[in-house]
Amino acid sequence: MGGRLSGKTAVITGAASGIGRATALLFAGEGACLVLADMNEEQLARVRDEIAAKGGSVLIRKTDVSSEEEVKDLIGLAIETFTNIDILVNNAGIPGALDTLENQTSEDWHRVFDVNVMGPVYTTKHVIAHMKGRRRGSIINIASVAGIRSGAGGNSYSASKAALINFTQTSACEVGDAGVRINAVCPGLIETGMTQPFFDYARSAGKEGQVGKYSELRRAAVPEEVAWAIIFLASDEASYITGQALPVDGGITASMSLPGRKI
Repeated sequence: MGGRLSGKTAVITGAASGIGRATALLFAGEGACLVLADMNEEQLARVRDEIAAKGGSVLIRKTDVSSEEEVKDLIGLAIETFTNIDILVNNAGIPGALDTLENQTSEDWHRVFDVNVMGPVYTTKHVIAHMKGRRRGSIINIASVAGIRSGAGGNSYSASKAALINFTQTSACEVGDAGVRINAVCPGLIETGMTQPFFDYARSAGKEGQVGKYSELRRAAVPEEVAWAIIFLASDEASYITGQALPVDGGITASMSLPGRKI
């Protein structure tokens, strides 16, 4: 195990799979104590067992981040168990409908914003007094390139990630004088449970070679490549970085300007 996060406690939402799982495993490898949350309790338990088998200190809690009461209980559990919370990673998110705007429902929009925006709002709200009291802490919100440029996601998902980026900036400005840093990571095309249908379609259609072709690196990423960026922002190495939205996208946002493109 490494030691970049030794002596620190991290809360990670959406930790059962994809970027959340990769982040939890890397955080554990860097010495962090972990409190992991997700709706999928079975997969979450597998992540816990994988970390515990390597000697990591980890606790799990089934949590719906769209419920403020469940989020409050999660943060309370982390403080009660480990005394302090040094890092919060708001990774839980859902994709929303990919249908045309006129066919989308208000229920879909509300659900996407409840999870993708209000989830991070609730976790930040209930951890921030603790972090301000200690005059330290790092919060990392997992947004998306879809929140920076159009064409990378559906309407409700993209709008929610744009809102999350703005929340990152406004909240960072609010708590900076207390020594708390808040940043966002904006992944590009990553193969996770959320994006699996896209990758499955590409493979079934014989178009796997075209996946990631709009990235300047001409490929999709794996979750660990995003998790390393999260570790950096969580660590003391990023002690003078706050209020930023860091694309981890292979260069997509540097050149994403072709309308109507499809795989």
